[in-house]
Amino acid sequence: MPEAFTAQMSMRRGRWRLYVVLLNTTERWPQYEFSGPAVPTFTQRAEAFSVLGFEPLPGAEWDWSEDSEDPDDPASPVILIAATRVRSWTGAGA
Repeated sequence: MPEAFTAQMSMRRGRWRLYVVLLNTTERWPQYEFSGPAVPTFTQRAEAFSVLGFEPLPGAEWDWSEDSEDPDDPASPVILIAATRVRSWTGAGA
């Protein structure tokens, strides 16, 4: 059974970025940067996962949460973070 990972998507410098969290490693996390400030569509996210060599786990959903640039300042801009579970693409090498 392939190992499951957490993938997250957040806005950085006016663009959405998708990355796969690789714990207990010094490897660079796979990431994909979307063009423009619009939230990437389901299709765009699926294409990004394909480029990175991952796919969402069957039945996985996106969970959205809020953070802030400065947790001590209630007027600080909100940062949206989305997360889902992924695995290495099963079609890779096929």
